[in-house]
Amino acid sequence: MNDKLKLLTEKKQQLDALKPLPKELVKNLEEWFRTELTYSSNAIEGNTLTRIETAEVIEKGVSATVSGRSLREQLEAVNHAKALEFIKALATKRKGHQFITEQDILDIHKIILTSIDDDWAGKYRQTQVFIRGTDVELPLPHKVPYLMAEFIQWLQGQQEGHPVRLAADAHFRLVSIHPFIDGNGRTARLLMNLILLIHGYPMAVIRNEERTAYINAVNLGQTKKNLTPFYDIVETSIERSLDTYIKAAKGEQPAFPTLTTTPPVKASEPGKLLKIGELAKMTNETVHTLRYWTLEGLLEAVGHTEGGYLLYPPTMIERAKEIRRLQNQERLTLNEIKEKFTSNKATRR
Repeated sequence: MNDKLKLLTEKKQQLDALKPLPKELVKNLEEWFRTELTYSSNAIEGNTLTRIETAEVIEKGVSATVSGRSLREQLEAVNHAKALEFIKALATKRKGHQFITEQDILDIHKIILTSIDDDWAGKYRQTQVFIRGTDVELPLPHKVPYLMAEFIQWLQGQQEGHPVRLAADAHFRLVSIHPFIDGNGRTARLLMNLILLIHGYPMAVIRNEERTAYINAVNLGQTKKNLTPFYDIVETSIERSLDTYIKAAKGEQPAFPTLTTTPPVKASEPGKLLKIGELAKMTNETVHTLRYWTLEGLLEAVGHTEGGYLLYPPTMIERAKEIRRLQNQERLTLNEIKEKFTSNKATRR
């Protein structure tokens, strides 16, 4: 076991020692991971929805409120979120990675392509496919069923080794078989996270910002049999997730990439600051919506409690109501609203 895997083992043990985590904290983290995973995984494949648009679609379903985006892109967000819920439930049913079945993988893929390409949702490809920009030779379609059977046999035979490395290898092997006409990358990343969940690890988010390095790492593994960069990307993403959970469990600011770190603010300090749940009740918005408006800079949190809950000044009540009004009455997108707020702020200066 290399040093990085040892470090991940130690951090998982540290997280396990902090459990059980508060239910509300777990819920908040899971909601954040659901959107971040959906946004990142789809963006890697070319989906143009922003993080905030992804959050809106997940919360409300396919809706005309996300202007300028195709129906397919919105369906991809809805489907990926559903697939995440599916693997989370599946992880509680499988006693180990050895019990993952071929049908499980087909079911994941079926969710990914439902209402997008129903003819091939949950079915192996019957045509040859190519990866643009690479010289990778993918298996011929008639070999796919046999390669998938071998893949399941390999997975069932993995009795030793580190779970993180196993999850990475499963991802790489599946995407290299490329069993589907579309959705191979998303299905492979979901399978990787299913294995991580089964072994008690948080899910790994390979960020869209790492897209080029990630694609190049997969290509290097396929053409040169060098998986070191690929392992590094996967292991780093898992370490980020572990750090996020550990910090949140300790009452520290979680390592959300777009949140500004601020010092803890005690709820008893002067000045009525609102927890995110209180703000949600006063604005008739969900906690999920408010959190993502915050992540996108539409709302301003001034700190957080020792328990990790974001705190807002009372002025954010009217701000949240104004965001919703601009959406519903003026039909502005969230990006347009953000620009409007930025412009108004600059004018006041």
